Parts: sequence; C-alpha cells; structure tokens
Amino acid sequence: MSTVESHPSPLREQDTEVASWLQREDKRQRTTLTLIASENHCSAAVREACQSRITDKYAEGYPSRRYYGGCEVADGIEDLARQRAMQLFGATHANVQPHSGSTANLAALLALAGPNGRIVGMSLKAGGHLTHGYAKNHSGMLFDARQYGVDKDGRIDLDEVRDLVREHRPQVVIAGGSSYSRNIDYAAFAAIAHEFGARLMADIAHPAGLVAAGLVPSPIGHADVVTMTTHKTLRGPRGGMILANDEAHKAINSSVFPGHQGGPLMHQIAGKAVAFGEALRPEFRDYQRRVLDNSRHLAQVLSQNGLSIVSGGTDNHIVLVDLRGTDVTGADVEERALAAGLSVNKNAVPEDPRPPLITSGLRLGTAAVTTRGFGTAEIDQVAQIVLGLVRGEDPERYRSVVQDLCEAHPLP
Repeated sequence: MSTVESHPSPLREQDTEVASWLQREDKRQRTTLTLIASENHCSAAVREACQSRITDKYAEGYPSRRYYGGCEVADGIEDLARQRAMQLFGATHANVQPHSGSTANLAALLALAGPNGRIVGMSLKAGGHLTHGYAKNHSGMLFDARQYGVDKDGRIDLDEVRDLVREHRPQVVIAGGSSYSRNIDYAAFAAIAHEFGARLMADIAHPAGLVAAGLVPSPIGHADVVTMTTHKTLRGPRGGMILANDEAHKAINSSVFPGHQGGPLMHQIAGKAVAFGEALRPEFRDYQRRVLDNSRHLAQVLSQNGLSIVSGGTDNHIVLVDLRGTDVTGADVEERALAAGLSVNKNAVPEDPRPPLITSGLRLGTAAVTTRGFGTAEIDQVAQIVLGLVRGEDPERYRSVVQDLCEAHPLP
C-alpha cells in the first residue's frame, strides 16, 4: 500500500483532483523501474524535510544578513547545509540556494564572465548540457559561446579544447556533461583555462554523488567554481548548489542573490541538509560503489549482445547506447520501455543525424535502481529487457518481470 493511501490526508479531503494525481505518481514510481540517468529516489527523511513548515518562510539574503525578520531557524538550517556540503566535497565555500542546476550554472557564468562574456563548453550533441552555451538556451543568448565535441572514440579531445580556448579567449571554460560517461581530467582542463586567462567551471550535476564518495576524480582544487544538482547521484531533493574557491565565492554569492534569485526555497535547503548528512555516512560510499558496478555491468552485457556503447563503456552511472546500427530510434525504445514498465530517455549521440525528439541514442542510468537495491543479477534482467525492446519484442511480455523486480525491491 502506498504512503499516500496509508495515512490521513488533508490534501485528499480538500482537493481530490491533486491528491489523485499525486497518488498516481506514487503508484507510477513504485511500479516502474527508473533508468533515467538524471533521476533518483531520495529518502523518506529528505521528503519529510521538504514538506515542513519552513516552506512558508521568506529568507532573502544569507545567514545573519537577511532582509526579513524571523530567520533564526532558516539561518541555522542553511548554515548546516553549507557546512555539510563543504565537508562532503572538501570545499572552502558553498552556496546552497540555487533552485536548480540550470540556475546555478547561469548565476556562475554571469559572475565569472559577465553579460556578453565569452565561454567555451561541451556541445549538446556531444554530451554537454543546454546551459553550456547551446544557442537556444539563455547561456547561448547571453554569452558569446563556442563549443567543443568529442573524438571518434567518444572522448573529449583536450587538444581541440586547447585550440578552441586559445582562439576564442573565453572568460570561462566549462568542464562537464549531461550524457558523457567518462571521467574528466579536471587538472588538464584547469591548465588550459588558466594558461589563457580563463576560469574553470566544472559542472558535476551527474557524477556529484560519485565525486563526494571519492570514486571518480574531483574538480575541487582544480576548478574555480563547481556547480551541480543535488538530486541525481547525490540522491537529495531537486535543487542546485555552487562550490567556489576563495577568489570567486563573493562574486558567486552576489550573482545568486540579489543577482539571480530572490528568496531561497528553505524547505528544499532543509532537504539538501538531510541529503548531505546521509552522504557523509560510510554506507553512502558503498551505495555509490554499487552504482558503478551496476553501470559497468549493464554496459558490458549490452555490448556483448551487439549494442554499441558510446566511448566503449562507462566510468560513471551513465550508459549511452548508440542505436544507429539497429532499425529503431531512441524514441521507439523509450515508448516500448514505458509499456514494459521501464522509464528511460531517448538521447542524442555524437554526430546524431536525427532531431532531439527522435534521436539515435538511449541514455541509461543505474542510480535509481541501485537505490532500490539492485545488484548485477537484477541488472542482467534489465539488460535482457532492453535488448528485447530494441529487437522489437512485445513489451507486454516483460511487464510481469518488471513488476516482480519492483515488488522484490520496493522504494525506500
């Protein structure tokens, strides 16, 4: 029985329509396996913090420097979140107010480059994010953006990055991606950026949890600014965060408030504080190790059964499948997967000839199913389902297998 159904609900008594939609979402998540790399399942403790009364509190400004009275509790919560974030990542300054990874990126870019400044980031089709200078995103409209890609092996070509930075002379170089499955050499990026007078911004929205656990390289000590989301591998509530060095942190804080946002979402910051506390526990590192084991195993099984994996494998939680050697598109497999009870997302692959709503790729992630307790044995079953869907088998034949997996591994 779902949480929505098992407790008295003022919402259900007052607004049956919204309650019904939320109950449907509760059921959807319980009966669906999430393989979307940007999603995870936060703990009940994080959800409780996010629905607390502090959602009512305006707290413009920063702890001890607020523009409203009655912020004593808000100050304590935000200070706690910042202290835990700095401890978790070994950082000297943290801003936990950004509402999302996108707002964190825009605030950071405006602080470091200024309006009409020059930036260099990874192109969207190569695995970058919209906010790294994509023409139709505000980052591409507000900044003079140039973008680097990947080589024929699906990896960042640092020589290309250096040539582009030398030619464009940006204020900011961005290291990070949205569908890039390999480790990034932050030291090499920093050397390139600093050689030409630029600052390095590392976007670790996807591998943040793996970075915190010490299982993949960290940009701390190399990047001037580090941005991230708090809800992917970090397994917190939806939101963003910025870490900065001594030189950049004041400009970052001013860019977030008053430059970019008004009142912070204190209920989300409370949830972030809880999530950071969870991530400081030894069991979090064990969880992240299983995330890596599962993603590498998934890539291996799919590859051994004939599917092409971009870059030949993975160093993080992402497995990017190139479907151009098959007769299906990313959109085809996403639709079939939903019918089977899997939540996946179509995704562009490098040099993708198809439009973004179709794509020639499939981005898979193991963070959410690992939260449910999956190991490599369950990943074997998931891989066989994905292979069957690509081959065009009836999704309904897999529905019972998925439901059995969901029931054996309930949500936290």
